[in-house]
Amino acid sequence: MFTVGILTISDKGSRGERVDESGILIREIVTGIGAKVTHYKMVPDERDAISGALIEWADGKGVDLILTNGGTGLGPRDVTPEATLAVLEKLAPGFSEAMRAESMKKTPRGMLSRGVSGVIKRTLVINLPGSPRAVRECLDAILPALPHGIEMLCGKGSECATKQLD
Repeated sequence: MFTVGILTISDKGSRGERVDESGILIREIVTGIGAKVTHYKMVPDERDAISGALIEWADGKGVDLILTNGGTGLGPRDVTPEATLAVLEKLAPGFSEAMRAESMKKTPRGMLSRGVSGVIKRTLVINLPGSPRAVRECLDAILPALPHGIEMLCGKGSECATKQLD
């Protein structure tokens, strides 16, 4: 089992003007694979608020995975990727590439997502889009690799290239 923080980025949601349907869906999906959601927060589309939450949760809070949702498009207030890149120590682009590839199977608009993925200390951070439909599609694309990736990050996993000898 691994622990998860859900960070929703939404101006309207942070003002109480919108229900966080994507955050609720993320919680359902990750608990369905045995993960435990230990942190949840909604912040406005502000770089400092986003970066600050990521650093706080990755800095000894016991969060293995942070899933953000929202703020990954081309809109003038969409700053989640920039706020995330500002605090990442390592990039893990395969997650974002897989999500965009899966989204592009459904709509050419999938290429408009600018979400990034990477590591802060021993915490994996993945930016998801804001819509519930896109959240489901993207998580479906990366869920098979998440547990092993988190095990490797935490030093608990085996080497990928290790072969079992007969």
